[in-house]
Amino acid sequence: MLASSTRLSSRSSGVVLEDLIAVPIDVGKHTAAASVSDFTGRELVKTFEFRLDRAGIAEFVGRVRAGSPPTAQLVRVGLEAAGHYHLPVAGPGVLPADWELRILNPGHVAMQRKANGQRGVKTDKIDLVAIRDLLLVDAGHAPAATVDPVRELEAWASHRRRRSLVRRRTIQQLTTQVDRCFPGLGAVMWSVVLSKAGRLIITELADPARIVKLGPARLRSFAANRDVRMTRPLAEKIVDAARQSLPVHGAEIARTILAADLRLLADIETQIADADAAIEAVLPATPFDVLRSAPGWGPVRVASYGAAVGEPSRWPSHRQLYRAAGLTPRLYESAGRRRDGAITREGSVQLRVALVDLGMGLWHQDPASKTYAATMRDRGKPGGIITIAMAHRANKIAYAMVRDQQPWEPSRWAA
Repeated sequence: MLASSTRLSSRSSGVVLEDLIAVPIDVGKHTAAASVSDFTGRELVKTFEFRLDRAGIAEFVGRVRAGSPPTAQLVRVGLEAAGHYHLPVAGPGVLPADWELRILNPGHVAMQRKANGQRGVKTDKIDLVAIRDLLLVDAGHAPAATVDPVRELEAWASHRRRRSLVRRRTIQQLTTQVDRCFPGLGAVMWSVVLSKAGRLIITELADPARIVKLGPARLRSFAANRDVRMTRPLAEKIVDAARQSLPVHGAEIARTILAADLRLLADIETQIADADAAIEAVLPATPFDVLRSAPGWGPVRVASYGAAVGEPSRWPSHRQLYRAAGLTPRLYESAGRRRDGAITREGSVQLRVALVDLGMGLWHQDPASKTYAATMRDRGKPGGIITIAMAHRANKIAYAMVRDQQPWEPSRWAA
């Protein structure tokens, strides 16, 4: 059988297409569906299901081998990336070593299904046809042989992103409970939950009556004993807010829930700090560490970008990355009339957010980018257009820095 590195497709010349076998797999939670075809599109084994365990994989391999001709030179297996469900099939040593495994982008499968006229219909059989069609044109990429630093970075960045979302929701819940047990406190502090003084009040003095009894001077002493600096004007405002606070039914229950939410928030923030430390440790071993030399690009921003990009060699140029982010303009033309003006938003949300975040970092820290943004604003461009332009700029810079492994050069990116 030919080596798995051989690049063959249904467009290859001088190849017997009947000897090239395509095996699409559509995975589910505990089972998967598969079929077997040759590169002419002729179905050799009709759609069948198998379990995602050792016995199921053995059954799958047996059916593929039984349906393939003895002269088969290549067996190419296509596996649509489906969260974590596809990972057991893509593991080391699961499939025969002489088979070629390709991981396919779910977005590409959806586009192929649409091209086949089945945009609004999604069944296992239709998905298998779409995956097979992609295999015939040599689509997809091989799975990583080992858990390299880039994969580790992806895991920690994803973990941090999820915890950050939970933190945001928890803070919203905390704000609601603070308004129930201490109405008016938010009006005198810039942030009740995020500031040290505010966190102290809602943690230990959530009852306005206790603050009234303390008074401004003793409140400041109370804070100082806990290494929290509180100015006299702020202490007076907090005490006055406590005096003016209106009683609320269920305030005692709200204080109990507030304490529970504070414990949850502390645990989430500890996990975020642990993820930050892990990202700091793994970044130097990845090709994305060079991005930290750019102004405004800290470890978290760089890790988010690296997690969204994955293996850099998958991307031929910055243009493919930009299109994959869905930031390209939406074009509509009919009978000579064009109507555009919005981005497509069809692509990786994670990559889109990472590019916008990198652009914002340049906008705030890089003098040349600040000038570029100011020039666009002077031309009357709205903030959204400037943000997308900065993301486009950041995309080109980040791609070039990772590709060349060259640190930030202000003179190179001044124009």
